Amino acid sequence: MSDASDAAAKTDLKRYLVSGREALIWKLDGLSEYDVRRPLVPTGTNLLGLVKHMAGVEAGYLGLVFGRPFPEPLPWTADGLEFNTDMWATPDQTRESLISLYRRVGAHSSETIEALSLDTIGRVPWWTGDRSAASLHEILVHLIAETHRHAGHADLVRELIDGEVGLRQGNDNLPPADRGWWDEYRERVEAAAREAAEG
Repeated sequence: MSDASDAAAKTDLKRYLVSGREALIWKLDGLSEYDVRRPLVPTGTNLLGLVKHMAGVEAGYLGLVFGRPFPEPLPWTADGLEFNTDMWATPDQTRESLISLYRRVGAHSSETIEALSLDTIGRVPWWTGDRSAASLHEILVHLIAETHRHAGHADLVRELIDGEVGLRQGNDNLPPADRGWWDEYRERVEAAAREAAEG
């Protein structure tokens, strides 16, 4: 890949990574401390936990994997901890501190992306066998998918909290409809599901 095409691809990949990160953070806007932390599904998924989780995930993939470890300790990413320690915020972990951390991780990620070519090979210790060797390009695609997946989780959790939905601030990416339309639409979807189930 030429330097120009490498730079253009990096620009596109960074844009998608940043948009996913910002969408995830935006889902916490305007909510109480309780609402950003409370679990709304049986597996405990919560908004601030998703931010904490993704800070650790991104620090790993765009830090440790390429020999550029994020310089701050992230104790919830250590080996041997209880499952899901990274998926919820303890009372002393503030919303502001975790969002700020995620943004610092993002800045560190940008430095890694700028410092390396897309064909640079890193080692992913938690991937098995030959798969553990991966290019920066592959890692970025994987991380973008992971970030947007969790932004989608956050969108559903936020809707369960207060009905707010949307792709990103200023663009909800939904039909321009009022609450009455959505209620009627949901009833139609429910009726179709029941009819299909009844055969």
